[in-house]
Amino acid sequence: MLKLIQKGALAGAMILAAGAALAEYPEKPIEVVVGYSAGGGTDVMARTAAPFIEKYLGGGASLVVKNVPGASGQIGVTEVAGAKPDGYTIGTFNLPGMMARTIDREAGYDRDSFTYLANVVNDPNVIVTSKDSGLDTMEKLIAAAKADPGAITVGMSSLGGDDHFALIKLEGLTETEFTIVPFKGSAPARTALMGGHVAMGILNISEVASFQDELNLLGVATEERSDFAPDLPTFREQGIDLINGSMRGFVAPAGLPEDVVAKLDGAFEQMAGDPEFLKAMADTANPVEVVTGDDFKQLTSDLYDLANKVWQETPWN
Repeated sequence: MLKLIQKGALAGAMILAAGAALAEYPEKPIEVVVGYSAGGGTDVMARTAAPFIEKYLGGGASLVVKNVPGASGQIGVTEVAGAKPDGYTIGTFNLPGMMARTIDREAGYDRDSFTYLANVVNDPNVIVTSKDSGLDTMEKLIAAAKADPGAITVGMSSLGGDDHFALIKLEGLTETEFTIVPFKGSAPARTALMGGHVAMGILNISEVASFQDELNLLGVATEERSDFAPDLPTFREQGIDLINGSMRGFVAPAGLPEDVVAKLDGAFEQMAGDPEFLKAMADTANPVEVVTGDDFKQLTSDLYDLANKVWQETPWN
């Protein structure tokens, strides 16, 4: 009888200990690695989501954003892939850009290097021009590009990202040629555009919605008009079948413990239905499209296949 009591007590203690371990995460601040400059669409998404992730993790959770720009986001995401899989390092993850980095150069990660937490945003591309460019309609832009191939400079956050793929599609659809000027993120690209240092930019709706008085917005790459710029026509309305955008979410290193994955997944799922979160995202013009877990991993594989197809047809470096 005594042995049975001892075994029962031991089992109960183990269950309590397991519950305590789950409840204790996180015991220290969680670092969120953002592979782009502060102020860009990815950074805004991370900083907007962070308080809500903290809220649903509970227990006084704290997320600390660290910007690690460079190499079109590769430096930051490589840091995440190589971090200890304990739940205290997570990072932003951009599609199709992060998969394109594994195609156009040697990368320290691949599709299997991550625990896929949640995609949060699907942010369509927009074409914008400098106020000084005189190119205030798509018709004028395309005419100028055809008249002098390569003369129009295009600012964008990276090569091999959604903005670059949008330009490749545009050139194919309109038989035009542009000159790319890549930057270390969308914020510096937008700054250069507003300063007249480049004539045209391909950015995302979240990155220009607050700057509509300072830029010429020519079109949005969606099937229907965006709620964040309802007066902005789609490219389809203008006779150009261009649909493209950026997906942004969060990953962690592969091999994350199941209890940590469960707690993070729960936080993202609750966040997705939080009206305050949805309002905060709307206030920053970030179109929310939450995809979690295995579905997010499958989405990544699908966009890798797309990036690889583009690379095979039109390599970008």
